[in-house]
Amino acid sequence: MTLSTRARAQAVALTTTGTLLLASCSLSGGDSSEASGVDGGNTPTEVVLITHESFTLPEELTEKFEADTGLRLTVRAAGDAGTLTNKLVLTKDSPTGDVAFGIDNTFASRAVDEGVFAPYAPTLPEGAADFALTGDGADVLAPVDAAHVCVNIDDTWFAEEGVPAPATLADLAKPAYRDLFVIPGATTSSPGMAFLLATIAEYGDDWPDYWTDLMANGAKLTDGWSDAYQVDFTQGGGEGDRPIVVSYDSSPAFTVDGAGGTTTSALLDTCFRQVEYAGVLAGAENPEGAEQVVDWLLSDEVQAALPDSMYVFPVSSAVELPADWASFATQPETPYDVDPAEISENRDDWLREWSDVTSR
Repeated sequence: MTLSTRARAQAVALTTTGTLLLASCSLSGGDSSEASGVDGGNTPTEVVLITHESFTLPEELTEKFEADTGLRLTVRAAGDAGTLTNKLVLTKDSPTGDVAFGIDNTFASRAVDEGVFAPYAPTLPEGAADFALTGDGADVLAPVDAAHVCVNIDDTWFAEEGVPAPATLADLAKPAYRDLFVIPGATTSSPGMAFLLATIAEYGDDWPDYWTDLMANGAKLTDGWSDAYQVDFTQGGGEGDRPIVVSYDSSPAFTVDGAGGTTTSALLDTCFRQVEYAGVLAGAENPEGAEQVVDWLLSDEVQAALPDSMYVFPVSSAVELPADWASFATQPETPYDVDPAEISENRDDWLREWSDVTSR
């Protein structure tokens, strides 16, 4: 979430909290031998988690993991999901950690094909199997959380302007919504990539024509979600002038109006499901510790902390969602989906063509 990828409506608060939490962990550089410390008997005393820059959990959960396992948890942020994947692939022969979290379903096939992960089959919480990969990768990556990338709208703006709100991808290319839509780029952000995949799922081989129409209708591209939501979106940082943005199905839970409602909506017919996975890195110096981290991420305590910490839905169906989520974070019933194998085969070609279309 993944953002510069996984940013959400509280990105500012998250950044502050995340910085403090990550600082409280043992962020360190150096190679894996330095990071995966051992005691005098060559027993690992440290486990290194490689993840995206939006990873954050309550400090007490990290402390409990360390107390329960006797391991020091070192967290290393490696950019968004795309950057994380690339770094894991580039270092697969000499991994810089023991376990990775944050590979999503748009990038999972690449990491699996490159042999980044070692087999591990944790006990999944109730409901998590619904999010598991099928085929290649099912034995090496465990689902941890999920969210949907959806077009969001500023309900207040549409009410004040008397403009009917859009509902579908097709609507966004209509003249009524000219110069109103801002999108994070597909080559630079995972929400942007997810939105591109939604359009591919909808339009098939004709998706470039849709994007041509979208750009001709004044759609604006930004490098990442933060710029799109916090700068350009009218319900973001307060100075934006575009009331339509690519964000998440959870975003309306963070724009509550204090009067029992919310000022934004997610268009549930425009959504693409993202699932984030964790796995033990092949060649890890502390594979047993890595397995313990995967188990920890699937524990009831961590699953319950995910909505407020990283603004994603837990994969465990046994976890009770926060009250605002239950009211305003509505999930789509039939989100778009693209087979990970198809993404792996076509990703580079799709991104090249998307860049050509959007730069004309």
